[in-house]
Amino acid sequence: MTTTVDLVPGLVTTRDAIAAAYGCGTFQGIEPADAAGKVFVYSDPSAGEEYGYTFDGRAEDDEFGPLYLYTGAGANGDQKPSGRNKSLLSHVKQQRELHLFVAHGKAKDSGAKLQRYIGQMVVDPIKPYEVRRGPGKDKVMRNVLVFRLRPAEGTTPAWTEADKLPAATETAVEVIDPMAAVSAPAVLPKQSGAKAKKTEQHATAETVANIPAGQRKVLRREGELVKAFAAHLAAAGHETHSYQITIAGEAGALTPDLYDATDHVLYEAKGQTTRANVRMAIGQLADYRRHIPGRKDLLRVAVLLPSEPTADVKDLLGEEYVELVYQTEEGFAGWPLAYAQP
Repeated sequence: MTTTVDLVPGLVTTRDAIAAAYGCGTFQGIEPADAAGKVFVYSDPSAGEEYGYTFDGRAEDDEFGPLYLYTGAGANGDQKPSGRNKSLLSHVKQQRELHLFVAHGKAKDSGAKLQRYIGQMVVDPIKPYEVRRGPGKDKVMRNVLVFRLRPAEGTTPAWTEADKLPAATETAVEVIDPMAAVSAPAVLPKQSGAKAKKTEQHATAETVANIPAGQRKVLRREGELVKAFAAHLAAAGHETHSYQITIAGEAGALTPDLYDATDHVLYEAKGQTTRANVRMAIGQLADYRRHIPGRKDLLRVAVLLPSEPTADVKDLLGEEYVELVYQTEEGFAGWPLAYAQP
């Protein structure tokens, strides 16, 4: 007997029904169905708290549209982009559809856990995941991979207000490794000149067509810039890290790009040397600096750029008391920072 489940957003079903229809497992949060060419993701924020999985939920829309955050696999220790987590990262390359479900209570008659189908998703090709700090099942703090999922082209997600990210209960600051937090843009499949028809909503290669390729390059440049500068500081004997800042009453976290613990300097990097990017960095630094541990009156902030900006942008930074460091063929101009007079 063949079981069929029509994947329509809003469908309420069970893991057993999905497993019977598509040949996947029923116990893990990430369940590949190899023969069916699919990967099923089950999000349960309330149950996940036991394992430190407190990052799941609908995030605020950004410039690319809706976003759902999903914590990867691994109950204890640092989560890695391998195993079941790799099945998410490689789903486009492997031509596998990605389908998201959210826990939806229990059936009244059987007590079975119900799952509400949100819709077909795609791992964000610009920034596939973020690294967060959270406790594992053993209560030990570790790195957690928080995947960034976006609706596939042609999908209208069936999420509700209840699916939004929960607000933090208290303000907290955790030290994080900035290098672990830099995820490489996802690999996209080679596309032929023929495009999938609009009616073919499950054509995986088309799900990433609405993400500008230029933005992928900018993010890659920004990540490489942070890595290069962190290595530059390490070679000079400086200790660097970053912070995860959660704010009471707000969902999500603030994550500055780089903190030089040796010189007590906070850096925000941008992949483009434009006025708009510099203005954004100034605003971010003004927000972040209020939460950085240590002497606030001694903390300096700086913008890290891939090349030299215009004279007027330099003047803007100076008037806002923001230092400037930019990459050159020889290294980094503007570093070491000039010490302010007491």
